[in-house]
Amino acid sequence: MSKNIVSFSDATIKQNGKTVLKDVSIDVPEGSFVFLIGRTGSGKSSLIKTIYGDLKLEDGLGSVGEFDLLRLKSKEIPSLRRSLGVVFQDFKLLPDRNIYENLKFVLKATGWRDKNKINQRIDEVLKMVGITINKNKFPFELSGGEQQRIAIARALLNDPKLIIADEPTGNLDPQTSQDIMQLFKLLHQRGMTLLMATHDYQMIVKFPGKIFKCEDGKVFEVVAKK
Repeated sequence: MSKNIVSFSDATIKQNGKTVLKDVSIDVPEGSFVFLIGRTGSGKSSLIKTIYGDLKLEDGLGSVGEFDLLRLKSKEIPSLRRSLGVVFQDFKLLPDRNIYENLKFVLKATGWRDKNKINQRIDEVLKMVGITINKNKFPFELSGGEQQRIAIARALLNDPKLIIADEPTGNLDPQTSQDIMQLFKLLHQRGMTLLMATHDYQMIVKFPGKIFKCEDGKVFEVVAKK
């Protein structure tokens, strides 16, 4: 039986003192592909921010891997984040650094020192996401799809147990979105756990997984129609 990599029980998610979600009880099993759906403002991003320690869990139980979110100390947040890979809608690449420097920056910040190992790991993750372009190119020289692949490569650098993707296809055209989803599917087939927030219902139909919906301050599982 697989264990849960993310688990909430009767949790209350707040942002700026306002309750966004209450009575949250969900599990994300290791190795699963889970969609988080709901309208803008329904609490998807607040839930995701709680998972990676950007919002403090106010009430109830919550865990990510070995981390207890209710008792999470600020000094533990970097360790929590190193165990995750996070992919954002707007890529969040450093505009003044090339591809190589963007990825090296993350490795250095997370304790990597050996130059050969850094170079090797950067080559590995770029290969994993299907990027063969010149590493000296800057983000502004890349297409949206290429930038998102670099962002996914960055999320993979420290070999995370869980990848969180917050609207990863939100800024991409339909064909590029399909390509990025195929990449996530490939990563899932390699054994990674994925939690993806999206409002693109076409993706959910084409890439079936477990579905949680945020609505009216609650989170509940949606059983997909056959």
